[in-house]
Amino acid sequence: MKTTLRRYLPILTWGAEYSQRTLVNDLTVAAIVTMMLIPQSLAYALVAGLPPQIGLYASMAPLVLYAIFGTSRSLAVGPVAVASLMTATAVGTIASQGTPEYLGAAIALAMLSGLMLVVMGALRLGFLANFLSHPVISGFITASGIQIAAGQLGPVLGISAKGETFIENVHSLVKNIGNTNLYTAVIGFTTLGFLFWVRRGLKPLLLRFGIGERAADIMAKVGPVVAIALTTAAVWAFGLNNRGVSIVGLVPKGLPKLTLPPLDLSLWAKLAVPALLISIVGYVESISVALTLAAKKRQRVDPDQELIALGASNIGAAVSGGFPITGGFARSVVNFEAGAETPAAGAFTAVGIAIATLFLTPLLFFLPNATLAATIIVAVLSLVDLSALKRTYVYSRADFAAMLGTILLTLVEGVEAGLIVGVAVSIFLHLYSTSRPHVAVVGQIPGTATFRNVERHTAVTYPGILSLRVDESLYFPNARFLEDLISQSVASNPDIRHVILECPAVNTIDSSALESLEAINRRLKDGGITFHLSEVKGPVMDRLKRSHFIGELTGGVHLRQYDAVASIDPDVARRTLEAPLVNGSLVEAAKA
Repeated sequence: MKTTLRRYLPILTWGAEYSQRTLVNDLTVAAIVTMMLIPQSLAYALVAGLPPQIGLYASMAPLVLYAIFGTSRSLAVGPVAVASLMTATAVGTIASQGTPEYLGAAIALAMLSGLMLVVMGALRLGFLANFLSHPVISGFITASGIQIAAGQLGPVLGISAKGETFIENVHSLVKNIGNTNLYTAVIGFTTLGFLFWVRRGLKPLLLRFGIGERAADIMAKVGPVVAIALTTAAVWAFGLNNRGVSIVGLVPKGLPKLTLPPLDLSLWAKLAVPALLISIVGYVESISVALTLAAKKRQRVDPDQELIALGASNIGAAVSGGFPITGGFARSVVNFEAGAETPAAGAFTAVGIAIATLFLTPLLFFLPNATLAATIIVAVLSLVDLSALKRTYVYSRADFAAMLGTILLTLVEGVEAGLIVGVAVSIFLHLYSTSRPHVAVVGQIPGTATFRNVERHTAVTYPGILSLRVDESLYFPNARFLEDLISQSVASNPDIRHVILECPAVNTIDSSALESLEAINRRLKDGGITFHLSEVKGPVMDRLKRSHFIGELTGGVHLRQYDAVASIDPDVARRTLEAPLVNGSLVEAAKA
């Protein structure tokens, strides 16, 4: 019972070891991350099409719940760019921004996503995230970053530019570019330049002044706070809000009230697919960051428990009036580099956000929306990695096709279409590639009992024996391919009397492949040819023994490929084993 509780409540494990030194470290980290999270929370709420205070609401309860259920010591959850964009896309088809129905749908989306994640964690379904290949995720995040950045150019210029896709955003920008507000544009582009300089140039400058690398890195990451303070002061001092500069305005003080999503089954049905996509994408992003940071400190992260923790965090976001959240890369890195020792740092960050919501929101009245938009652009452009296209193209054409297709579909048709098509393309390409597995003719390396591909190595083959190595598990897409290959090989060489199928890479043989092996065995038998297997793995052999195939096999099942050849022609196999290469040439006795 105690072990089960510790598994589902990791706080019981690290909490038992909590000390005063750990408390001081976590409080220090919380102060730093709070300064970073406040502008991000405000900005990503705007990306989701919600009032800025909703971002603050989504940054409190989720952090506390993750501290209770999460297994990563460094992961920081909260609003992130991609989940915010997916929220806006999903909810925008149901209600208009600024309406109570829009907010209610966003809350329902967070609740539904949280429930899905908890169920997936309880059923240990973390493997579902594997259907999102790295090229698809990379392409999706790149396209989302481009689309979010394009969508924020309107606020930077002080014009109305909206659209659900990148193409629509660009068209709206071009159409309304003549309405640019000069004061807003100056604030927006000045903030952009400042934030880009902070990201690239502030740290080297601080290092030259003798500030430690860790402190300099952290100070560079809280640059948005400085930008917010300066531009807010400028708008207030010069009355720029009266000259067309759009400001955040009144941000309600106080903590969020407990709420429930609309209990409308038709609404939940419309949000089911977007909720599932947000859940899986958010989980992939979170677990990738968590595992990367945990490996640096040799800490353990439980992927299935992370599903439960992320689900509980989203449920917490919903009941506190927020929208879908997940683990953020940038803030998690800051969390890690600042020295977070336990998830309690996240809980303390939530306290910091709560204090800001209670006492600091009046200071945000004159905050220009252009500053928040610039903050978003700088943050999301770090997600864009177009160079990955070239690297992927050089390494794998199939992965390149999946990545490029995801990027183009996301930009043209929207996030859901891009992600779904990317997954579909990845699965199709995987099925296609495994339907034509690599099969090599293998021969014996002289002087050894090792068999290798005759096209890559100097190896001995034997008259009358066809030795094939299949480098893929055998299942329904490639079963017929193997049948046809062996039939063609035998038909092209009438001297073949034995076929040996080497299976070191075969991890499974499904029912379709079993029927194909039985058909191969029958056809070879009818042609007077013996069929052998070698190097069959234990679990695969266990399943074969439960079928009629082993009893009907005309040849044998051998531990090694050498044993299979030796059972047919022991003298030749032995001579090859004893006759190595001499000065790069095969000793003739081995060929005799």
